[in-house]
Amino acid sequence: MSTAPQRADEHAGQRAVVVGGGLAGVTAALQLADAGLRVTLLEGRPRLGGLAFSFQRGDLTVDNGQHVYLRCCTAYRWFLDRVDGAALAPLQDRLDVPVLDVAHPGGPRLGRLRRSALPVPLHLAASLARYPHLSLAERVSVGRAALALRRLDPADPALDGLDFATWLARYGQSPRTIEALWDLVGIATLNATADRSSLGLAAMVFKTGLLSENGAADIGWARVPLGDLHDTLARKAFDAAGVRTELRSRVTCLSRTDEGHWRVDTEEESLRAGTVVLAVPQREAHALLPPGALADPDKLLDIATAPILNVHVVYDRKVLRQPFFAALGTPVQWVFDRTDASGLTDGGQYLALSQSVAQDDIDEPVSVLRAKYLPELERLLPAARGAKVRDFFVTRERTATFAPTPGVGRLRPGHRTDTPGLYLAGAWTATGWPATMEGAVRSGLGAARAALETLGRPAGDPLRETA
Repeated sequence: MSTAPQRADEHAGQRAVVVGGGLAGVTAALQLADAGLRVTLLEGRPRLGGLAFSFQRGDLTVDNGQHVYLRCCTAYRWFLDRVDGAALAPLQDRLDVPVLDVAHPGGPRLGRLRRSALPVPLHLAASLARYPHLSLAERVSVGRAALALRRLDPADPALDGLDFATWLARYGQSPRTIEALWDLVGIATLNATADRSSLGLAAMVFKTGLLSENGAADIGWARVPLGDLHDTLARKAFDAAGVRTELRSRVTCLSRTDEGHWRVDTEEESLRAGTVVLAVPQREAHALLPPGALADPDKLLDIATAPILNVHVVYDRKVLRQPFFAALGTPVQWVFDRTDASGLTDGGQYLALSQSVAQDDIDEPVSVLRAKYLPELERLLPAARGAKVRDFFVTRERTATFAPTPGVGRLRPGHRTDTPGLYLAGAWTATGWPATMEGAVRSGLGAARAALETLGRPAGDPLRETA
C-alpha cells in the first residue's frame, strides 16, 4: 500500500472522480469536464473502452468482439462525434442485411432484410413480402404483430414482467417466424432469445429500431479497431478537456469525509471530490457502494449476466464478398469481415463470428469450438472449403451483458443514489435500453446530467440539442 500523501480537501466540491473507463465512464467524464469540473477518471485496466476494446495478436489488431450500432443510437453517435470518430464508424446508406439459410430443403437460400424510402411501416413491406425464409402466411402474421408492437409503450412497467415469446405467440408468430426474424434481430441486440427477454426491452428494440423512423435500423460499425475509437481518440478528447486519466488504478474504497465530500482510495493515492460517478459493472458497484447509498443494494446482485463468444478465423484467401451476413440453420449467427480493420494486408481474409446467447459454448475448449465452427463456415461459404486456416482463436466475455430477463427492469437503479454527490452509470442502470454501447453512453450522459443539476450548473441534453 502506497503512502502517497492525500490530496487536500480544498476545492473538493469542484472536483469529480469517475470510477471506470468504459463507454459510460468516458461519457460521464467528458460531460462533467465540459461543464467546468476538474475530473479524474480511474480505470483498473491498462486502457479505456471497457468491453469494447482491441488487442494485438501478432501483426493483427483484433477487437475482442464485433460491435455494431444503428442510426437510432443517437447517444453513441453523439459519442463518436465528441471524440472525432464518426468518419471511422460510418452507417450504411440504407439497411441491408443478407440472411443465408443453409438448412432449407432445396439447398442454401439467401434472403435480405432491406428498407425502402417509403415511410414507416411501409419501408420494410417490400423486403418482408420477398423474404424467402418465411411462408406467405408467416409474412402476413409479421405485419399484424408489427402493428400491435407499435401500440406498446416500452416504458410501461407491466411489460417488464412479461416475456417476448409469449406475446409473439399471442399474435400468431410461429416458432419459425421467431427463429428467422424476431430472434435473428433480438439475439444480436438483447443477447437473449424471445422466451428469455423482457417484453419491455424487446418492444424498445423493435419499436425504436424498426418502427420509429425510416432509417432507424441502418447499421454502422467501426472500420478501424475499436481501440482507436474508445481508447486512443477518447484519451485525446480527455487531454483536450483537461481530464486526468489514471489507468491501472483500481479503487479500493469509497467513503465520506468529515466535510461531506467523497474520499476515493486507490492502491496509490486518495482523492477528494464533491462528485463521484461509479461507472463499473453492477457487482463491482455493489462492492464499492457505501452504506445507505441505495435502499436495497442487493438488487444489483440479482441482475444476472449473459455471455458472448467471438470466434476469429483467418483464411489464406478471400472467402466472403459481403461485409457481413446473418445465418439460419446453423450454430453460426453473424459473420463479419474484419480484414481491413485488423491490418491484414497479405491477401488473406479475417472473419469474426459474433455468437450471442453463448451459454453452451462459452467454456468449451478452443479445439472443440474449432471442430464445431469451421465445418459450419464451409457449409455457409463454399469458397472456404478449399482455403487454408492460418489462425483460429476465440475471445470470451462471460459477463458481456446484463441478462434482459422478465422483471429485470425493477432491479435496474437510476443514476442518483440516496447519498449526495454519488451517481451510477453503466448499461445496467435504468436507461430503458438493453446492454449496448448506446445504453452505456446514455447512462454516462444521465449520470453527468444528474450531477450537474445537483451542482446548479447548466446541464444541457446533447441528444436533444443535436436532434
